[in-house]
Amino acid sequence: MKRFLLLLAYLYDLIRKIFTCQLTFCKFCSPWKDYNRGTIVKRMTDSISERISHAIDGLPAGERRAAQTLVAEYPLIGLKTVAEFATRAAVSSPTILRFISRLGFQNYAEFQSVLQAEVMEQLQSPLARSTRPPTVGKGEFAEGFVDAIIENISETFKHNSDADLNRLSALLGDTRLNLHLIGGNFTDHIAGFMAAHLRVIRKNVSHISGQEANWRDQLVDMGKRDVLVIFDIRRYQDSLITFATQAAERGVTIVLFTDQWLSPIARVAKHVITARTAVPSAWDSASGLLALVEAIISRMTTEGGSEAATRIAPREKLRRK
Repeated sequence: MKRFLLLLAYLYDLIRKIFTCQLTFCKFCSPWKDYNRGTIVKRMTDSISERISHAIDGLPAGERRAAQTLVAEYPLIGLKTVAEFATRAAVSSPTILRFISRLGFQNYAEFQSVLQAEVMEQLQSPLARSTRPPTVGKGEFAEGFVDAIIENISETFKHNSDADLNRLSALLGDTRLNLHLIGGNFTDHIAGFMAAHLRVIRKNVSHISGQEANWRDQLVDMGKRDVLVIFDIRRYQDSLITFATQAAERGVTIVLFTDQWLSPIARVAKHVITARTAVPSAWDSASGLLALVEAIISRMTTEGGSEAATRIAPREKLRRK
């Protein structure tokens, strides 16, 4: 009886997905999802960087070099010819084509077409997005917006494996290293939020803020025992890109939190964590980034064990006085 009920529940969910056009493998679906109440919300397909993230662990050595080259020189190398891409990655042209096929593209032209569309998405300003026709009716705006945020968070964790997040948590939890966090105009509050929590559970954490001249003053003291955590989403901030490049040249380990289209900082980052940010709005949403940060803080607190507890206890004692 129990197995029958489970089967019935599965069939009901399958039928519901078919009628609401939510099957991820349905090739006839448009990039718009009907939430079954007259609300139309854009449903994004996996970005190229997300496809690479899923595939890279299983790639042969040559294709993995192609993937690493594409991420390091995104998007420009992908807009060049197959031969130029192959030369840059130090692999053969057939290896590039096999790599592109493994990402799910029928041919190199289709890959470049999708890449060009991603570049256009990267460059869009809030003004350009504000002139789009509304994707939700006035009566369904709040509900549609909430659905978009929920989907963003779900897709964000789908494209960042537990192994990746565990490795990052271990790096940020290494108290032998100094942590520095910084963000852009619309992401620095997330850097501050994360820094405030990390200061509680470990030592040597700083939030870099204020004028850019102050950034350079702090960069002088950074080196191989420092980790710089940067938050940067479209349209990517030139000053952050310059700062990250200069830090990498000094041997600083760069950790990048960015969107699915990849900040240029990815070229110098040792760790790249992506979040979905697009919502039916002129402005991008930070909910996916914030959810990632909260998950990492939770993981670090758990992994910190007695050391984290030792740092938290006196703070709680002071709060009770």
